[in-house]
Amino acid sequence: MNRRKFIKVVGFGAAAIYLSGCGLSAIKDEDKESAEVSAEESVSRGESMKIVVINSSPHSEEQSTSRYLAKKFVDGATSAGHEIFVFDAANEKTHPCRGCDQCGMDGACIFDDAIETKLMPQMLRADLLVLVTPLYYFGMSAQLKTVVDRFYSRTTKLSGKKSMIMATAWNTADWTMEALKNHYETLVRYMSWQDVGQVWATGCGSRAMVERSEFGDMAYKIGAAL
Repeated sequence: MNRRKFIKVVGFGAAAIYLSGCGLSAIKDEDKESAEVSAEESVSRGESMKIVVINSSPHSEEQSTSRYLAKKFVDGATSAGHEIFVFDAANEKTHPCRGCDQCGMDGACIFDDAIETKLMPQMLRADLLVLVTPLYYFGMSAQLKTVVDRFYSRTTKLSGKKSMIMATAWNTADWTMEALKNHYETLVRYMSWQDVGQVWATGCGSRAMVERSEFGDMAYKIGAAL
């Protein structure tokens, strides 16, 4: 298998993980085989990465399905020695982009809020950006979209990074995550990012449901395999 190509890891229902440049082996339903990941095969190539995780669920840590996946990912990435910064987009003071162009796509935003003072400095120095969201009307949450729109002020400086997305939804139809997936992949293309993982956790409408699913283990394994 060419580990530099996308590797599909099939989960329950319509869910899947897509890994690019990452050494996590495909998990087959019939045998559940696994393999060790060498430093040379990993995304980080054995070096510690600076990772920014952007949570966007308005629910608490104890109730949120997407925050659960984020925590599992962070636990895995921490075990691999990576440096993690977590931003709570739902509970920080933030403002949506006004399209005023005062930043010139390469400077400070007119809003001196948490995105500008707390998140942006961390994103600029990060190797990997992880977007985490519940699925709301087949797209990302408004809280995450607010952050994404504010990328405008540093478009060039944020380009060329590695990225990942994790999303949770109650629905289980095979088209449930289609619009969000297309949006994310368009963003990856525009920002010239390297996608290193996608977790589409369908059928996870409550905390108990996601905790019973295999998605938490998937999120942990991606983090640990970086």
